[in-house]
Amino acid sequence: MAKASATVTVNPQHDGNTLRDGLHRDRVTDPCSIVFFGASGDLFKRMLLPAVYALRLNGTLSNDFALVGYSRSNYTDESFREYCKQQLDEFAPADQKPKGAIWDDFARRISYMSADFDDVKCYEALKKRLDENDAQLGTAHNRLFYLSTPPSVFPEIIKHIKAAGIDPRTHVKGWTRIVVEKPFGTDLLSARALQQTVERAFDERSVYRIDHYLGKEPVQDIMALRFANTIFEPVWNRNYVQSVQITAAEQLGVELRGGYYDNAGALRDMIQNHVMNLLALVAMEPPASSDADAIRNEKFKVLSAIAPPTHEDVASMSARGQYGPGSIDGKPAIGYRAEQDVDPASNTETFAAVRLHVDSWRWAGVPFYLRSGKRLARKVSEIAVTFKPIPHRLYGESTDTIEPNVLVIKIQPEEGVTMRFEAKVPGPKSHIRSVFMDFNYGSGFGVQSPPAYERLIGDAIRGDQTLFTRWDAVERAWEIVTPILDVWEHTKDFTFPNYPAGGQGPESAAKLFPEWRAL
Repeated sequence: MAKASATVTVNPQHDGNTLRDGLHRDRVTDPCSIVFFGASGDLFKRMLLPAVYALRLNGTLSNDFALVGYSRSNYTDESFREYCKQQLDEFAPADQKPKGAIWDDFARRISYMSADFDDVKCYEALKKRLDENDAQLGTAHNRLFYLSTPPSVFPEIIKHIKAAGIDPRTHVKGWTRIVVEKPFGTDLLSARALQQTVERAFDERSVYRIDHYLGKEPVQDIMALRFANTIFEPVWNRNYVQSVQITAAEQLGVELRGGYYDNAGALRDMIQNHVMNLLALVAMEPPASSDADAIRNEKFKVLSAIAPPTHEDVASMSARGQYGPGSIDGKPAIGYRAEQDVDPASNTETFAAVRLHVDSWRWAGVPFYLRSGKRLARKVSEIAVTFKPIPHRLYGESTDTIEPNVLVIKIQPEEGVTMRFEAKVPGPKSHIRSVFMDFNYGSGFGVQSPPAYERLIGDAIRGDQTLFTRWDAVERAWEIVTPILDVWEHTKDFTFPNYPAGGQGPESAAKLFPEWRAL
Protein backbone atom coordinates (compact mmCIF):
# COMPACT_ATOMS: atom_id res chain seq x y z
CA MET A 1 0.00 0.00 0.00
CA ALA A 2 1.18 3.53 -0.76
CA LYS A 3 1.92 5.74 2.21
CA ALA A 4 -0.63 8.40 3.09
CA SER A 5 -0.10 11.69 1.27
CA ALA A 6 0.85 14.72 3.29
CA THR A 7 -0.17 18.36 2.83
CA VAL A 8 2.28 21.11 3.73
CA THR A 9 0.93 24.59 4.42
CA VAL A 10 2.85 27.58 3.15
CA ASN A 11 3.62 29.96 6.01
CA PRO A 12 2.31 33.36 4.84
CA GLN A 13 4.79 35.14 7.14
CA HIS A 14 7.56 33.82 4.93
CA ASP A 15 5.75 34.19 1.60
CA GLY A 16 5.65 37.97 1.32
CA ASN A 17 2.76 38.17 -1.17
CA THR A 18 -0.81 38.54 0.05
CA LEU A 19 -2.14 36.85 -3.12
CA ARG A 20 -0.53 33.64 -1.86
CA ASP A 21 -1.69 33.80 1.75
CA GLY A 22 -3.16 30.53 3.01
CA LEU A 23 -2.16 28.50 -0.04
CA HIS A 24 -1.11 24.88 0.23
CA ARG A 25 1.70 23.21 -1.60
CA ASP A 26 0.95 20.30 -3.88
CA ARG A 27 0.35 17.07 -2.00
CA VAL A 28 3.26 14.66 -1.79
CA THR A 29 3.22 12.07 -4.56
CA ASP A 30 2.96 8.34 -4.07
CA PRO A 31 6.24 6.43 -3.67
CA CYS A 32 7.34 5.14 -7.08
CA SER A 33 10.11 4.17 -9.47
CA ILE A 34 10.42 6.43 -12.50
CA VAL A 35 12.01 4.79 -15.54
CA PHE A 36 13.29 7.18 -18.19
CA PHE A 37 13.80 5.42 -21.54
CA GLY A 38 16.28 7.50 -23.53
CA ALA A 39 18.02 8.80 -20.40
CA SER A 40 21.16 9.84 -22.27
CA GLY A 41 19.19 12.12 -24.58
CA ASP A 42 18.77 15.87 -24.74
CA LEU A 43 15.22 16.03 -23.37
CA PHE A 44 16.16 14.09 -20.25
CA LYS A 45 19.15 16.20 -19.30
CA ARG A 46 17.62 19.60 -20.11
CA MET A 47 14.04 19.18 -18.96
CA LEU A 48 13.10 15.90 -17.30
CA LEU A 49 15.95 15.46 -14.82
CA PRO A 50 15.76 19.08 -13.56
CA ALA A 51 11.98 18.69 -13.22
CA VAL A 52 12.26 15.57 -11.05
CA TYR A 53 14.97 17.14 -8.89
CA ALA A 54 12.84 20.29 -8.46
CA LEU A 55 9.92 18.10 -7.32
CA ARG A 56 12.23 16.56 -4.73
CA LEU A 57 13.55 19.94 -3.56
CA ASN A 58 10.10 21.45 -3.08
CA GLY A 59 8.85 18.45 -1.14
CA THR A 60 6.34 17.27 -3.76
CA LEU A 61 8.16 14.07 -4.71
CA SER A 62 7.87 11.34 -2.10
CA ASN A 63 10.97 10.52 -0.07
CA ASP A 64 10.51 6.92 -1.23
CA PHE A 65 11.28 7.15 -4.94
CA ALA A 66 13.80 5.80 -7.41
CA LEU A 67 15.00 7.05 -10.79
CA VAL A 68 16.10 4.46 -13.34
CA GLY A 69 17.87 5.57 -16.50
CA TYR A 70 17.54 3.21 -19.48
CA SER A 71 19.36 3.74 -22.77
CA ARG A 72 22.03 2.28 -25.00
CA SER A 73 24.83 4.55 -23.72
CA ASN A 74 27.49 2.89 -21.63
CA TYR A 75 27.13 4.07 -18.01
CA THR A 76 27.39 2.35 -14.66
CA ASP A 77 25.20 3.38 -11.75
CA GLU A 78 28.01 5.55 -10.38
CA SER A 79 28.98 7.18 -13.68
CA PHE A 80 25.32 7.90 -14.46
CA ARG A 81 24.89 9.57 -11.08
CA GLU A 82 27.87 11.77 -11.86
CA TYR A 83 26.42 12.48 -15.31
CA CYS A 84 23.13 13.55 -13.69
CA LYS A 85 24.97 15.85 -11.30
CA GLN A 86 26.83 17.47 -14.22
CA GLN A 87 23.59 18.04 -16.13
CA LEU A 88 21.88 19.57 -13.10
CA ASP A 89 24.88 21.84 -12.58
CA GLU A 90 24.43 23.04 -16.16
CA PHE A 91 20.65 23.09 -16.68
CA ALA A 92 18.96 23.43 -13.28
CA PRO A 93 18.09 26.95 -12.03
CA ALA A 94 20.67 28.66 -9.82
CA ASP A 95 18.76 27.85 -6.62
CA GLN A 96 18.31 24.18 -7.55
CA LYS A 97 21.87 22.99 -8.04
CA PRO A 98 22.75 19.52 -6.68
CA LYS A 99 24.35 19.77 -3.25
CA GLY A 100 24.07 18.74 0.36
CA ALA A 101 22.11 15.96 1.99
CA ILE A 102 19.16 16.21 -0.41
CA TRP A 103 21.40 15.60 -3.40
CA ASP A 104 23.19 12.75 -1.62
CA ASP A 105 19.87 11.02 -0.96
CA PHE A 106 18.63 11.78 -4.48
CA ALA A 107 21.83 10.35 -6.01
CA ARG A 108 21.68 7.07 -4.10
CA ARG A 109 18.22 6.51 -5.55
CA ILE A 110 19.51 6.81 -9.13
CA SER A 111 20.44 3.68 -11.06
CA TYR A 112 21.13 2.94 -14.71
CA MET A 113 20.68 0.17 -17.22
CA SER A 114 22.75 0.10 -20.39
CA ALA A 115 20.34 -1.87 -22.54
CA ASP A 116 18.76 -2.29 -25.95
CA PHE A 117 15.20 -1.21 -26.61
CA ASP A 118 14.43 -4.40 -28.55
CA ASP A 119 15.88 -7.09 -26.24
CA VAL A 120 13.32 -8.74 -23.96
CA LYS A 121 16.07 -9.92 -21.59
CA CYS A 122 16.88 -6.28 -20.85
CA TYR A 123 13.28 -5.71 -19.79
CA GLU A 124 13.40 -8.78 -17.57
CA ALA A 125 16.48 -7.24 -15.93
CA LEU A 126 14.54 -3.97 -15.60
CA LYS A 127 11.71 -5.82 -13.84
CA LYS A 128 14.24 -7.26 -11.39
CA ARG A 129 15.66 -3.77 -10.77
CA LEU A 130 12.19 -2.39 -10.06
CA ASP A 131 11.49 -5.23 -7.62
CA GLU A 132 14.77 -4.37 -5.85
CA ASN A 133 13.68 -0.75 -5.60
CA ASP A 134 10.43 -1.84 -3.97
CA ALA A 135 12.32 -3.88 -1.37
CA GLN A 136 15.23 -1.51 -0.75
CA LEU A 137 13.91 2.00 -1.45
CA GLY A 138 10.24 1.69 -0.49
CA THR A 139 8.80 2.43 -3.94
CA ALA A 140 5.63 0.46 -3.11
CA HIS A 141 5.34 -1.41 -6.43
CA ASN A 142 4.41 1.81 -8.28
CA ARG A 143 6.06 2.34 -11.70
CA LEU A 144 6.06 5.30 -14.08
CA PHE A 145 7.58 4.63 -17.52
CA TYR A 146 8.58 7.75 -19.45
CA LEU A 147 9.28 7.40 -23.19
CA SER A 148 11.78 10.18 -23.99
CA THR A 149 13.15 8.32 -27.00
CA PRO A 150 12.70 8.88 -30.74
CA PRO A 151 9.06 8.00 -31.58
CA SER A 152 10.24 5.21 -33.88
CA VAL A 153 11.08 3.01 -30.88
CA PHE A 154 7.86 3.66 -28.89
CA PRO A 155 6.20 0.46 -30.21
CA GLU A 156 9.24 -1.68 -29.39
CA ILE A 157 9.42 -0.40 -25.82
CA ILE A 158 5.71 -0.88 -25.18
CA LYS A 159 5.73 -4.36 -26.70
CA HIS A 160 8.64 -5.48 -24.51
CA ILE A 161 7.21 -3.94 -21.35
CA LYS A 162 4.22 -6.20 -21.88
CA ALA A 163 6.34 -9.23 -22.78
CA ALA A 164 8.37 -8.83 -19.59
CA GLY A 165 5.21 -8.73 -17.46
CA ILE A 166 5.64 -5.19 -16.11
CA ASP A 167 2.54 -3.74 -17.75
CA PRO A 168 -0.45 -2.84 -15.53
CA ARG A 169 -2.49 -5.87 -16.60
CA THR A 170 0.01 -8.37 -15.16
CA HIS A 171 1.54 -6.19 -12.44
CA VAL A 172 -1.11 -6.55 -9.73
CA LYS A 173 0.53 -4.62 -6.89
CA GLY A 174 0.63 -0.84 -6.94
CA TRP A 175 0.08 1.10 -10.18
CA THR A 176 1.87 1.19 -13.53
CA ARG A 177 1.62 4.20 -15.89
CA ILE A 178 3.29 5.28 -19.10
CA VAL A 179 4.09 8.79 -20.32
CA VAL A 180 4.38 9.10 -24.11
CA GLU A 181 6.09 12.15 -25.59
CA LYS A 182 4.87 13.82 -28.73
CA PRO A 183 4.53 13.24 -31.58
CA PHE A 184 1.95 10.50 -31.10
CA GLY A 185 2.30 9.20 -34.63
CA THR A 186 3.42 11.06 -37.72
CA ASP A 187 0.05 10.93 -39.44
CA LEU A 188 -3.41 9.49 -38.88
CA LEU A 189 -2.53 5.91 -39.87
CA SER A 190 0.67 5.74 -37.82
CA ALA A 191 -1.11 7.27 -34.79
CA ARG A 192 -3.80 4.59 -35.01
CA ALA A 193 -1.16 1.86 -35.33
CA LEU A 194 0.68 3.20 -32.26
CA GLN A 195 -2.57 3.33 -30.33
CA GLN A 196 -3.23 -0.32 -31.14
CA THR A 197 0.19 -1.19 -29.70
CA VAL A 198 -0.50 0.87 -26.59
CA GLU A 199 -3.90 -0.76 -26.06
CA ARG A 200 -2.36 -4.24 -25.99
CA ALA A 201 -0.42 -3.31 -22.85
CA PHE A 202 -2.11 -0.31 -21.19
CA ASP A 203 -5.64 0.84 -20.48
CA GLU A 204 -6.44 4.47 -21.30
CA ARG A 205 -6.45 5.40 -17.61
CA SER A 206 -2.75 4.40 -17.45
CA VAL A 207 -1.63 6.34 -20.56
CA TYR A 208 -0.35 9.93 -20.27
CA ARG A 209 0.20 11.53 -23.69
CA ILE A 210 2.24 14.57 -22.82
CA ASP A 211 1.98 17.99 -24.45
CA HIS A 212 4.23 20.30 -22.47
CA TYR A 213 2.20 23.34 -23.57
CA LEU A 214 -0.63 22.10 -21.35
CA GLY A 215 1.69 22.34 -18.34
CA LYS A 216 2.41 26.05 -18.86
CA GLU A 217 0.76 28.21 -16.21
CA PRO A 218 -1.11 30.59 -18.57
CA VAL A 219 -2.54 27.60 -20.48
CA GLN A 220 -3.82 26.10 -17.24
CA ASP A 221 -5.34 29.49 -16.43
CA ILE A 222 -7.51 29.63 -19.58
CA MET A 223 -10.29 27.74 -17.82
CA ALA A 224 -9.91 29.80 -14.64
CA LEU A 225 -10.09 33.03 -16.65
CA ARG A 226 -13.30 31.88 -18.32
CA PHE A 227 -15.09 29.99 -15.58
CA ALA A 228 -14.00 31.87 -12.43
CA ASN A 229 -14.97 35.32 -13.74
CA THR A 230 -18.51 36.42 -14.43
CA ILE A 231 -17.41 39.17 -16.81
CA PHE A 232 -15.95 36.89 -19.51
CA GLU A 233 -18.21 33.88 -19.99
CA PRO A 234 -21.39 35.81 -20.99
CA VAL A 235 -19.54 37.39 -23.95
CA TRP A 236 -17.49 34.30 -24.85
CA ASN A 237 -19.54 33.43 -27.94
CA ARG A 238 -20.47 34.30 -31.51
CA ASN A 239 -22.64 37.24 -30.41
CA TYR A 240 -19.64 39.20 -29.17
CA VAL A 241 -16.47 37.54 -30.50
CA GLN A 242 -15.31 38.48 -34.00
CA SER A 243 -12.30 36.15 -34.30
CA VAL A 244 -9.74 34.17 -32.32
CA GLN A 245 -6.04 34.14 -33.21
CA ILE A 246 -3.68 31.53 -31.77
CA THR A 247 0.02 32.06 -32.44
CA ALA A 248 3.07 29.93 -31.64
CA ALA A 249 6.02 31.75 -33.22
CA GLU A 250 9.72 31.11 -32.76
CA GLN A 251 12.83 33.09 -33.64
CA LEU A 252 14.94 29.94 -33.70
CA GLY A 253 15.44 27.86 -36.81
CA VAL A 254 15.61 24.08 -36.79
CA GLU A 255 19.01 24.12 -35.05
CA LEU A 256 20.34 20.51 -35.03
CA ARG A 257 16.92 18.94 -35.65
CA GLY A 258 16.97 19.29 -39.43
CA GLY A 259 16.69 15.55 -40.06
CA TYR A 260 13.58 15.28 -37.89
CA TYR A 261 12.01 18.56 -38.94
CA ASP A 262 12.36 17.97 -42.68
CA ASN A 263 10.08 14.95 -42.25
CA ALA A 264 7.67 16.80 -39.98
CA GLY A 265 7.10 20.47 -40.75
CA ALA A 266 5.21 23.14 -38.82
CA LEU A 267 1.75 21.63 -39.23
CA ARG A 268 2.75 18.30 -37.67
CA ASP A 269 5.25 19.70 -35.20
CA MET A 270 3.08 22.40 -33.63
CA ILE A 271 -0.44 22.85 -34.93
CA GLN A 272 -1.68 19.25 -34.76
CA ASN A 273 -0.88 19.08 -31.04
CA HIS A 274 0.07 22.27 -29.16
CA VAL A 275 -2.06 24.77 -31.05
CA MET A 276 -5.06 22.46 -31.43
CA ASN A 277 -5.05 21.89 -27.66
CA LEU A 278 -5.14 25.65 -27.10
CA LEU A 279 -8.09 25.98 -29.47
CA ALA A 280 -10.00 23.29 -27.55
CA LEU A 281 -9.44 25.06 -24.22
CA VAL A 282 -10.58 28.40 -25.62
CA ALA A 283 -13.71 27.01 -27.30
CA MET A 284 -14.86 24.29 -24.87
CA GLU A 285 -18.13 24.42 -22.95
CA PRO A 286 -18.05 24.62 -19.14
CA PRO A 287 -17.38 21.08 -17.85
CA ALA A 288 -19.77 19.52 -15.35
CA SER A 289 -16.91 19.21 -12.85
CA SER A 290 -13.14 19.63 -12.57
CA ASP A 291 -12.70 15.88 -13.08
CA ALA A 292 -10.09 15.06 -15.76
CA ASP A 293 -12.50 13.24 -18.04
CA ALA A 294 -15.22 15.89 -17.66
CA ILE A 295 -12.73 18.46 -18.96
CA ARG A 296 -11.38 16.19 -21.68
CA ASN A 297 -14.90 15.33 -22.81
CA GLU A 298 -15.58 18.99 -23.51
CA LYS A 299 -12.28 19.41 -25.34
CA PHE A 300 -13.11 16.45 -27.55
CA LYS A 301 -16.54 17.92 -28.34
CA VAL A 302 -14.83 21.05 -29.69
CA LEU A 303 -12.56 19.06 -32.01
CA SER A 304 -15.53 16.93 -33.08
CA ALA A 305 -17.32 20.12 -34.15
CA ILE A 306 -14.49 21.10 -36.52
CA ALA A 307 -15.11 19.68 -39.97
CA PRO A 308 -11.91 18.45 -41.64
CA PRO A 309 -11.37 20.42 -44.86
CA THR A 310 -11.82 18.80 -48.23
CA HIS A 311 -8.78 18.71 -50.49
CA GLU A 312 -10.44 21.41 -52.56
CA ASP A 313 -10.78 23.67 -49.49
CA VAL A 314 -7.12 23.50 -48.49
CA ALA A 315 -5.92 26.32 -50.76
CA SER A 316 -8.51 28.79 -49.44
CA MET A 317 -8.25 28.00 -45.73
CA SER A 318 -4.51 27.50 -45.23
CA ALA A 319 -1.13 29.05 -45.97
CA ARG A 320 2.38 27.68 -45.79
CA GLY A 321 5.85 29.12 -45.92
CA GLN A 322 9.53 28.33 -45.69
CA TYR A 323 12.15 30.74 -44.42
CA GLY A 324 14.99 31.93 -46.57
CA PRO A 325 18.10 33.91 -45.60
CA GLY A 326 17.52 36.97 -43.46
CA SER A 327 18.55 38.43 -40.12
CA ILE A 328 17.63 37.83 -36.49
CA ASP A 329 18.37 40.62 -34.01
CA GLY A 330 20.67 42.23 -36.57
CA LYS A 331 22.68 39.04 -37.20
CA PRO A 332 22.64 37.15 -40.52
CA ALA A 333 20.58 33.95 -40.55
CA ILE A 334 20.76 31.24 -43.20
CA GLY A 335 17.74 29.89 -45.03
CA TYR A 336 16.04 26.62 -44.13
CA ARG A 337 17.39 24.72 -47.14
CA ALA A 338 20.94 25.51 -46.01
CA GLU A 339 20.38 24.05 -42.54
CA GLN A 340 22.17 20.86 -41.48
CA ASP A 341 20.44 17.62 -42.58
CA VAL A 342 17.81 19.47 -44.67
CA ASP A 343 17.13 18.60 -48.31
CA PRO A 344 18.46 21.49 -50.47
CA ALA A 345 15.22 21.31 -52.47
CA SER A 346 12.97 20.70 -49.45
CA ASN A 347 9.21 21.16 -49.82
CA THR A 348 8.73 21.15 -46.02
CA GLU A 349 6.92 24.11 -44.49
CA THR A 350 8.50 26.00 -41.60
CA PHE A 351 5.38 28.17 -41.29
CA ALA A 352 1.76 27.03 -41.29
CA ALA A 353 -1.48 28.93 -40.89
CA VAL A 354 -5.01 27.59 -41.04
CA ARG A 355 -8.52 28.94 -40.61
CA LEU A 356 -10.92 26.62 -38.82
CA HIS A 357 -14.55 26.89 -37.72
CA VAL A 358 -16.18 25.26 -34.72
CA ASP A 359 -19.66 24.34 -35.91
CA SER A 360 -21.51 24.75 -32.63
CA TRP A 361 -24.23 26.98 -31.24
CA ARG A 362 -21.63 29.02 -29.33
CA TRP A 363 -19.12 29.53 -32.14
CA ALA A 364 -21.04 29.34 -35.44
CA GLY A 365 -19.50 31.79 -37.91
CA VAL A 366 -16.49 32.74 -35.75
CA PRO A 367 -13.16 32.03 -37.50
CA PHE A 368 -10.27 30.56 -35.52
CA TYR A 369 -6.92 31.49 -37.07
CA LEU A 370 -3.97 29.29 -36.09
CA ARG A 371 -0.36 29.95 -37.06
CA SER A 372 3.04 28.61 -36.12
CA GLY A 373 6.44 29.15 -37.64
CA LYS A 374 10.19 29.26 -37.21
CA ARG A 375 12.62 32.10 -37.84
CA LEU A 376 9.98 34.76 -37.31
CA ALA A 377 10.47 38.27 -35.97
CA ARG A 378 10.16 37.27 -32.33
CA LYS A 379 9.34 34.39 -30.05
CA VAL A 380 5.74 34.63 -28.88
CA SER A 381 2.93 32.23 -28.03
CA GLU A 382 -0.43 33.83 -27.34
CA ILE A 383 -4.19 33.61 -27.76
CA ALA A 384 -5.92 36.80 -28.92
CA VAL A 385 -9.71 37.02 -28.65
CA THR A 386 -10.96 39.98 -30.72
CA PHE A 387 -14.44 41.21 -29.87
CA LYS A 388 -16.87 42.72 -32.33
CA PRO A 389 -16.79 46.46 -32.99
CA ILE A 390 -19.26 48.77 -31.28
CA PRO A 391 -22.62 48.88 -33.10
CA HIS A 392 -23.04 52.65 -32.96
CA ARG A 393 -20.46 55.41 -32.52
CA LEU A 394 -21.19 57.98 -29.82
CA TYR A 395 -17.74 59.15 -28.79
CA GLY A 396 -14.52 60.13 -30.48
CA GLU A 397 -13.55 62.83 -32.94
CA SER A 398 -14.06 62.09 -36.62
CA THR A 399 -10.32 61.48 -37.02
CA ASP A 400 -10.21 58.89 -34.23
CA THR A 401 -10.17 55.18 -34.94
CA ILE A 402 -12.12 53.17 -32.40
CA GLU A 403 -10.51 49.76 -32.18
CA PRO A 404 -12.32 46.58 -31.10
CA ASN A 405 -11.56 45.19 -27.66
CA VAL A 406 -8.95 42.45 -27.56
CA LEU A 407 -8.17 40.01 -24.74
CA VAL A 408 -4.69 38.47 -25.06
CA ILE A 409 -3.57 35.44 -23.06
CA LYS A 410 0.25 35.56 -23.12
CA ILE A 411 1.83 32.12 -22.87
CA GLN A 412 5.52 32.77 -23.62
CA PRO A 413 7.97 34.36 -23.23
CA GLU A 414 5.80 36.66 -21.11
CA GLU A 415 3.11 35.02 -19.00
CA GLY A 416 -0.03 36.99 -18.30
CA VAL A 417 -3.20 38.57 -19.61
CA THR A 418 -3.65 41.88 -21.45
CA MET A 419 -6.92 43.64 -22.27
CA ARG A 420 -7.20 46.41 -24.85
CA PHE A 421 -10.09 48.82 -24.45
CA GLU A 422 -10.93 52.36 -25.54
CA ALA A 423 -10.74 55.41 -23.27
CA LYS A 424 -11.23 59.15 -23.60
CA VAL A 425 -8.10 61.28 -23.67
CA PRO A 426 -8.19 63.87 -20.83
CA GLY A 427 -9.19 67.30 -22.12
CA PRO A 428 -12.17 69.23 -23.50
CA LYS A 429 -12.41 67.21 -26.72
CA SER A 430 -13.64 63.62 -26.89
CA HIS A 431 -10.60 61.99 -28.45
CA ILE A 432 -10.57 58.21 -28.04
CA ARG A 433 -7.41 56.11 -27.75
CA SER A 434 -6.66 52.45 -27.09
CA VAL A 435 -5.29 51.70 -23.62
CA PHE A 436 -4.21 48.46 -21.97
CA MET A 437 -4.68 46.64 -18.69
CA ASP A 438 -1.83 44.20 -18.18
CA PHE A 439 -1.38 41.37 -15.68
CA ASN A 440 1.89 39.46 -15.32
CA TYR A 441 2.09 36.21 -13.36
CA GLY A 442 5.61 36.77 -12.05
CA SER A 443 5.08 40.29 -10.69
CA GLY A 444 1.45 39.66 -9.72
CA PHE A 445 2.00 36.57 -7.58
CA GLY A 446 5.64 37.21 -6.74
CA VAL A 447 6.81 33.80 -7.90
CA GLN A 448 8.18 32.33 -11.08
CA SER A 449 5.92 29.76 -12.72
CA PRO A 450 7.35 26.24 -12.43
CA PRO A 451 8.48 24.66 -15.69
CA ALA A 452 5.79 22.72 -17.51
CA TYR A 453 7.51 19.35 -17.13
CA GLU A 454 7.69 19.76 -13.36
CA ARG A 455 3.91 20.10 -13.17
CA LEU A 456 3.22 17.32 -15.67
CA ILE A 457 5.55 14.71 -14.17
CA GLY A 458 4.06 15.42 -10.75
CA ASP A 459 0.55 15.00 -12.14
CA ALA A 460 1.46 11.72 -13.82
CA ILE A 461 2.74 10.32 -10.51
CA ARG A 462 -0.44 11.53 -8.78
CA GLY A 463 -2.60 9.91 -11.46
CA ASP A 464 -4.15 13.21 -12.60
CA GLN A 465 -4.78 13.09 -16.37
CA THR A 466 -6.35 16.56 -16.67
CA LEU A 467 -3.38 18.09 -18.52
CA PHE A 468 -2.75 15.06 -20.73
CA THR A 469 -4.34 14.36 -24.10
CA ARG A 470 -6.81 11.51 -24.50
CA TRP A 471 -6.65 9.25 -27.54
CA ASP A 472 -9.94 10.37 -29.07
CA ALA A 473 -8.70 13.98 -29.14
CA VAL A 474 -5.36 12.96 -30.66
CA GLU A 475 -7.12 11.00 -33.38
CA ARG A 476 -9.53 13.84 -34.13
CA ALA A 477 -6.71 16.38 -34.40
CA TRP A 478 -4.99 14.12 -36.96
CA GLU A 479 -8.27 13.81 -38.88
CA ILE A 480 -8.52 17.61 -39.09
CA VAL A 481 -4.99 18.21 -40.39
CA THR A 482 -4.67 15.13 -42.61
CA PRO A 483 -6.30 16.64 -45.73
CA ILE A 484 -3.94 19.63 -45.48
CA LEU A 485 -0.93 17.34 -45.08
CA ASP A 486 -2.04 15.29 -48.08
CA VAL A 487 -2.29 18.34 -50.35
CA TRP A 488 0.95 19.92 -49.15
CA GLU A 489 2.98 16.73 -49.43
CA HIS A 490 1.77 16.03 -52.96
CA THR A 491 2.00 19.61 -54.25
CA LYS A 492 5.33 21.30 -54.81
CA ASP A 493 5.35 24.92 -53.61
CA PHE A 494 7.55 26.71 -56.13
CA THR A 495 7.53 29.95 -54.10
CA PHE A 496 9.73 28.42 -51.36
CA PRO A 497 11.53 30.10 -49.69
CA ASN A 498 8.83 32.74 -49.41
CA TYR A 499 9.66 34.72 -46.26
CA PRO A 500 12.95 35.99 -44.87
CA ALA A 501 14.32 34.84 -41.53
CA GLY A 502 13.27 37.47 -39.03
CA GLY A 503 10.10 38.37 -40.95
CA GLN A 504 6.37 38.12 -40.34
CA GLY A 505 5.80 35.03 -42.44
CA PRO A 506 4.68 34.57 -46.07
CA GLU A 507 2.33 36.89 -47.95
CA SER A 508 -0.10 34.00 -48.36
CA ALA A 509 -0.78 34.18 -44.62
CA ALA A 510 -1.69 37.86 -44.90
CA LYS A 511 -4.11 36.98 -47.70
CA LEU A 512 -5.67 34.30 -45.50
CA PHE A 513 -6.14 36.81 -42.68
CA PRO A 514 -4.98 40.44 -43.13
CA GLU A 515 -5.35 41.27 -39.43
CA TRP A 516 -2.71 39.01 -37.87
CA ARG A 517 -1.20 40.60 -34.79
CA ALA A 518 2.32 41.83 -35.58
CA LEU A 519 5.17 39.68 -34.32
